[in-house]
Amino acid sequence: MTRPLSIFIVTGEHSGDQLGAALMRSLRTLAGADTVFRGVGGHRMAEQGLSSLFPLEDIAVMGFGPVIQRLPLLLRRIRETADAIIADQPDVLVIIDSPDFTHRVARKVRAAIPRLPIIDYVSPTVWAWRPGRAKKMTAYVDHVLALLPFEPEVHRRLGGPACTYVGHPLIEKLDVLQPKQGERADISEGVHLILLPGSRRSVVQRHLSLFRDVSERLPDTATIVLPTTPRLAGEIEELTAGWKRRPRVVTDEAEKWAAFRRANVALASSGTVTLELALSGVPMIGIYALEPLARLLKSILPITAPHILLPNLILGSRVIPELVGPEITVQSVADALKPLMTDTPERRAQMEALGRMEEIMIVAEPPSVGAARVVLDLAGTPR
Repeated sequence: MTRPLSIFIVTGEHSGDQLGAALMRSLRTLAGADTVFRGVGGHRMAEQGLSSLFPLEDIAVMGFGPVIQRLPLLLRRIRETADAIIADQPDVLVIIDSPDFTHRVARKVRAAIPRLPIIDYVSPTVWAWRPGRAKKMTAYVDHVLALLPFEPEVHRRLGGPACTYVGHPLIEKLDVLQPKQGERADISEGVHLILLPGSRRSVVQRHLSLFRDVSERLPDTATIVLPTTPRLAGEIEELTAGWKRRPRVVTDEAEKWAAFRRANVALASSGTVTLELALSGVPMIGIYALEPLARLLKSILPITAPHILLPNLILGSRVIPELVGPEITVQSVADALKPLMTDTPERRAQMEALGRMEEIMIVAEPPSVGAARVVLDLAGTPR
């Protein structure tokens, strides 16, 4: 009699916790209810039956300073996680994103259990910087599950591990992202601008004064909405209180998606939010304001990607204007935004390109199901 399939899953941040929970659901559906899960995750994975080795908050830190402050704990958690996997001897190990944590765990495990299949769910950004990581990953990762359609070709070109595009979780949200008939006003009927200054406090603070000055150049009839998180809402309300064109700040997720469906132009900080806007069909410009440490790293480890914004990378051309670092001024942002606020060739070209996003990104089955099939294939027959 074979024992239940044993799967160890390790993530290091809350976005990975969401991916892990969906993967666990699909694995249980495909492999059977008696599948055993162990690992490191948050409350969403806990809802699927995972008892985490330690709280996810121990390792879910961002930024150079916080990482340095917590370095002894992080190093201890890496050792503890690797030791637990080695002791457990699972059928397969899945690491999810957070490469600074999960890849260190994977290297330790590979050294101790060379034959254990290791799968990396979410490719590191080898297409943007440090491309040499792709080839190095082959020593401790057997397969990469990619969220972006161009990543398998990137890993092939760079000599990385086998890589399968399983789809981005956002393609499962098209029903809430894309407007129904009559929900989005034509640009000729007025500007409905959505501002997205970022999700980190330092980035938001850096962008808000710029956004304020740009908003003052909008038509008097324009409406402005600024979705944010409950954690930042109070600070943003305070910082925008004195604006001449004060935005409506929303925190509820349903309100956020409704704002996406109504908006007909956007100004956004680079990140996943530009992909959300693209799938929603909102013409935009994207900005990427580098922090001091990021500017230093950029000079040491230059960005190798042809574009900064994810939609441009997926479309293979700079359809969406990108402003980076010193290029970001009130005048440059206003100049880039102006052609999108009326029916111009620039606006029509961007809308036509964004209309291809769904076709490029769509997959035959939900991303978590495709990911689960690869995991089960590599796991083989339970021992």
